[in-house]
Amino acid sequence: MKLHHLKPAEGSKQRKIRVGRGEGGRRGKTAGRGTKGQKARGKVRPGFEGGQMPLQRRLPKLKGFKNRNKEYFALVNVGRLNDFDAGATVTPDDLRARGLVKKRGRVKVLGEGDLERALTVRAHAFSLGAVEKINAAGGTVEVVGE
Repeated sequence: MKLHHLKPAEGSKQRKIRVGRGEGGRRGKTAGRGTKGQKARGKVRPGFEGGQMPLQRRLPKLKGFKNRNKEYFALVNVGRLNDFDAGATVTPDDLRARGLVKKRGRVKVLGEGDLERALTVRAHAFSLGAVEKINAAGGTVEVVGE
């Protein structure tokens, strides 16, 4: 086989349709555009509705956007941790089992309320106030990576 023997596959190449080449041909005279009107004469940009207010301008604009990279946390306050026994280790699964956190995913502990017992709290994130209150009650804070 030589280079001059190569041919494209059967049916892969189609001839370009040349319109408006005389009245004898199938696509002569009006060249498949019908008769008269704006579409027969010139270019009409996509979305043009003949001067009527176009759809993309009739619809209201939506304000803002949703950040796809935002981290969402299920939140629980320090005051709710008093449900656990003193010296217990509190994990995100324990919080879900007690119904303190409804969402699945990462858990963040916030500093609202007071903690009255020493607990080892494991969560994905803590606020500074929560860390201070847990340490002040004699507990420890452990950040869990997921």
